[in-house]
Amino acid sequence: FLGDFARQHQHNFSLCGNTTTSIMVSFRRKKKEDKAAKDAAKEDKGKEKPEKKAAKEEQAPAKAVPTKPPTLDDIPELVDTMLNEKGEKSAAATKRIYELCDVGHKQNRVPMVCSGKWDVLTPLAKCLTQESGDGRHLACLALNNLSIPTENKRVMALGPASNDVIGGLTKVIAEDKQESYLCCICLMNLSFLEASITTIMQYSPVDDGAAPLAPLENPNSLLRVLEKLLTNSPSAPKSGSGKSEGVRWACGLIKNLAKSEENAALIGKTEIPKCVVENIRATTAPPSRWTSNSLEDFSLFVILNLAQWPGSKDALTEAGAVDVVKPIMSEGDLQGLKATMACAFLGAPWSDFPDGGKPAAKAVSELETNIVEKKGKDGQYAYGVFKLYTATQAYRDLAVAAAKDDKEGAESNTKCLATPSAVALNLQIISDLVLSAMEDAEGGSKYVPDASSAEYSVQAIEAMLPAILEESENPHKSVQSEKACGEISTMLLTYSDISGTSAEAKASAKNAAEKIRAASGSARPILEISYDLWTQYRKREGQPMDQFISQERGVEVDESGPLDFLPCANSESSCVIL
Repeated sequence: FLGDFARQHQHNFSLCGNTTTSIMVSFRRKKKEDKAAKDAAKEDKGKEKPEKKAAKEEQAPAKAVPTKPPTLDDIPELVDTMLNEKGEKSAAATKRIYELCDVGHKQNRVPMVCSGKWDVLTPLAKCLTQESGDGRHLACLALNNLSIPTENKRVMALGPASNDVIGGLTKVIAEDKQESYLCCICLMNLSFLEASITTIMQYSPVDDGAAPLAPLENPNSLLRVLEKLLTNSPSAPKSGSGKSEGVRWACGLIKNLAKSEENAALIGKTEIPKCVVENIRATTAPPSRWTSNSLEDFSLFVILNLAQWPGSKDALTEAGAVDVVKPIMSEGDLQGLKATMACAFLGAPWSDFPDGGKPAAKAVSELETNIVEKKGKDGQYAYGVFKLYTATQAYRDLAVAAAKDDKEGAESNTKCLATPSAVALNLQIISDLVLSAMEDAEGGSKYVPDASSAEYSVQAIEAMLPAILEESENPHKSVQSEKACGEISTMLLTYSDISGTSAEAKASAKNAAEKIRAASGSARPILEISYDLWTQYRKREGQPMDQFISQERGVEVDESGPLDFLPCANSESSCVIL
């Protein structure tokens, strides 16, 4: 590095309340009397929203302090110098641009990128290709600071200069420059804008006039450059070294890029899955000591995100991910939650889940609830870190694994999953989607689930039916159970008729509806309580309570209806209809 850096990590938990990874890491490089030694000062960091997380802000070496600090009005002249001069003049202008967006001038960041008055991105991207270390380093610092505001992410990742910005950052990583880790951080910052992750992953440069190359076919694509960075890393790089920092932040970038199914499929065809599994296998630190945004934390997140998608989970299985991740489930904290969901996605047998699956059921159900209620969990994760479709898929996979391990004549393994609150939550997710899809339905939910989440909830209900429909110890008829069976089965059949519902989801919904309706002759305690909780939720939300009740009411009878065949109906006759 061009100096030693003191790193300070602060966790933001705006997701769930407060606790998951969202750090602002600030650096200040200062000139010392001894030029051979450099030191760094730490800066306090404020909380940012999940989409603004993990950004590094650095301050540049103060070689020649100008008498007059730069202003936004100086940008045109500075940009001209950066584009048309070389060496020290260009580096000095880049330093002034950096100073305009450093930690003391955060208010300038959005105007510099989004006002439309100047184009600072193109000259900064050009500076990334300089041989001069100072100019390149300063450009990296400026781009990192500018990539923090949400408004800027869209312009930098998707705007006219996006190809230059992504291309310049990728080139520095490919050339293994000292600033590689800064470029990984900048790209990671941009990838917190989910709309950008496909564009970033698809970056695959070719010479002018050459035919386009898919990322997997191009050694210069960002995908292949990141793969090379990870595969060429020493098995145990020195902590804090340029190589270890590059690998760490590259894994942070991949964690975000893997949230897309399309991207995950590409990543699954590289050596990256093996590398992240090896990062976990090789660590000597226990999971309880992993800090947020550490290499291990990032690597486990990558495994979790890749495990969700059919196109990438096989690569993890081949790399032995289940055996490596399985011991982490017993941790019971954020890392334990991530490991539990990853193992569920990868098809781990029910016997692999500690304590009969009870901790797994509780943690994932709680995560579902927190996401729906738009909150996080203190000390673990913030709202926005996990998607609802991730939590519902994990719960579905746990239920399927539990049901698969059921023994004839024994109590269903799904009983620890089929708690009334968990069942009611899954019913809520399905019915909220149904209401949002019905144009004439009144009321609605504050949280409208996605189609995938509703599908996973239906399949979870289907898998848990042996426990949900368990009879009471003293079998007897119950009006409440009969009402619950009728209304829930009607709701599931309504869901199956929604346009766009997959064939698998339709089949699951119809199968579950049929079994639930057939169970209406006897008291079902879990079903009754779940139904009651679901009903209370709908009342609180002001949803129509008759939406899933049969509307067959019979035929109204009056003298203008079925009785109008009588000769005296609708006449002036004195006869009376009784």
